[in-house]
Amino acid sequence: MARDDWDPDDLPDLSGRRYLVTGSNTGVGFFCCLQLAGAGAHVIMTARNPSRLSRARAAILDQVPDADLETLALDTSNLGSVRAAAATVRGRVGLHGALFNAGIVHPPKKREITRDGHELVIATNALGHYALAGAVLPALAAARGRMVWLGSVATKLFPWDPIDPDLVDGYTPWRAYVQSKVAAAALGFEADRRLRAASVPVQSLVAHPGYSLGGRTRRIPGVSAPSRRKRLLGGLQSAVAQSKERGAWAPVRALVDPDAEGGQYWGPARMYTGAPVLERAPRIAIDPDVGSRMWHYAEHATRTEWPYLKGRRLRLR
Repeated sequence: MARDDWDPDDLPDLSGRRYLVTGSNTGVGFFCCLQLAGAGAHVIMTARNPSRLSRARAAILDQVPDADLETLALDTSNLGSVRAAAATVRGRVGLHGALFNAGIVHPPKKREITRDGHELVIATNALGHYALAGAVLPALAAARGRMVWLGSVATKLFPWDPIDPDLVDGYTPWRAYVQSKVAAAALGFEADRRLRAASVPVQSLVAHPGYSLGGRTRRIPGVSAPSRRKRLLGGLQSAVAQSKERGAWAPVRALVDPDAEGGQYWGPARMYTGAPVLERAPRIAIDPDVGSRMWHYAEHATRTEWPYLKGRRLRLR
């Protein structure tokens, strides 16, 4: 049972532990890395743009001079990039946690296709993380680690079933975003069911950052520089919005709280804002039928079977 005295500003000592975070160069991902590094963890910062990733690393070192950081180029929309980065991670000692944060929050107005042939938003937010999770699973298992998938509060408000994951018909930016987050959360819960069934010592959890805005986030050179307009809009939404820094609290707790367990869903206490607490997951995300369907789609779309699960078929009750 998770403790009720968790202090996101005073994390447990994470010295000697290794965590990988996707989308580390800005937003929630950057602040997750900052919080983990501040607690003594070795953090593998990943992002698709090496120069922005370098600036983010420098920004953390400016605040945590003894931070133990490494950077790794990784574009979750590109399966070749995912596999190359995973090969680097697999060649090291065990991995204690992986946070699948990278994603497109503001999708393109018109449907775009990746070089692998999939709709850009679901490829970035869900498929790339499915492939990455499978590739680093042996490293996580070696350390009895944990994976955390990033969901969205939008999936409770708009529980759209991704029956057409690549949105061949009916593409809209908002639908692309929401259904990609439904898919990511469903994959996270399905992963927990399958890992348990195969007795793999890795936990899979889902977390969301609430309503976290750049306009509510402090300025950090090279990482966060909200305009006056964003500040104004953020201020107008202060009752229901929080900073990206606080948005990182729930994913970080899901990743490092020793009392957290696989299959759990973490988010802000007031849904949009607040301290990180256990929440009831969106019904669509925990639906075994949706999870199984998304798993089948991801497995074939990425041509990836997870180790330890190959050839197994999960029996649903």
